[in-house]
Amino acid sequence: MGTSIREHKPSLPFPRKELLRPMSLPAEFHDIAKRVNNWGRWGAEDEIGTLNLITDEVVRAAASEIRTGRRIPLALPLKEDGVQAGLIPGRINPLHTMVQINQEIFGPGTVACSDDAVTMGLQAATHWDALTHVSHSGKIYNGRPAGTITAHARARFSGIDKAGPIVSRGALLDVARAKGLDRLPGGHAVTPEDLAEAEEFGGVTVRPGDIVLVRTGQIQVYLAGDKHGYGFPSPGLSVRTPQWFHARDVAAVANDTLTFEIFPPEIDNLWLPVHALDLVEMGMHQGQNWDLEKLSTACAEESRYTFLLSAMPEPFVGAVGTPVSPVAIL
Repeated sequence: MGTSIREHKPSLPFPRKELLRPMSLPAEFHDIAKRVNNWGRWGAEDEIGTLNLITDEVVRAAASEIRTGRRIPLALPLKEDGVQAGLIPGRINPLHTMVQINQEIFGPGTVACSDDAVTMGLQAATHWDALTHVSHSGKIYNGRPAGTITAHARARFSGIDKAGPIVSRGALLDVARAKGLDRLPGGHAVTPEDLAEAEEFGGVTVRPGDIVLVRTGQIQVYLAGDKHGYGFPSPGLSVRTPQWFHARDVAAVANDTLTFEIFPPEIDNLWLPVHALDLVEMGMHQGQNWDLEKLSTACAEESRYTFLLSAMPEPFVGAVGTPVSPVAIL
């Protein structure tokens, strides 16, 4: 079909522009897209996609997952020396500035105030991608034109502010631990078979409305101080995984890597196909840079891999992504 799965032996920290050659989306991509497409499933006006699967009943059932009240934070610290290493122009780590320090703004001897401000890429650290984060073939989720995203109006449809509260049962698929590994190798494409193996390992049955967290262990590379090695080469989700999530009616997926999907890609010169299938075709929000290390340890200690997950997006109007500070409650 004109494309090939290749062995990952990269010599560069990131792909350079001169290495990228134009390539139309291959036939196998379009075949998978047809199988996972959810356009119109929740009506022509729908803007939230698979989050529709998180019903009141699903949330009530998710609350029963709380047994000990143990709370596990899943967000990376927001700091200037964050995960971003310059791969995507403009996606900057947080720049934190004090704008006033102990200012008696109401007059001498009054209560003094300190204020600060932050400039950052909304997808710089632990974050959700909105459904409008990527487009392909001129379309975004539900068949709307990609041109509805503009500098003035931002994302007119399916901005992250439309997502609403994201709270549901979380299911950790600890792919690395299921294979007896601390961390998957950089060139490992996580397959549906890997997900099923992790599901069995954790005694989990992924069910409709779940938020699935896929652990590769790759975040350890960043935590050890190697930002470039964290991003490239990276394990991540294979182009085959969207069908697995679609078949199980998963509400959202997040993992512990910079790029979410395997990077560099498993199909030569086909960049971000999993993003396009998840966000555009399926309408499934996805998260990146989630720190799943403490959760992995906690789940192993308690011998259970499901929990209540609160992962509330910041409601930036028209934004195509947002920082998030998720918490798993066991």
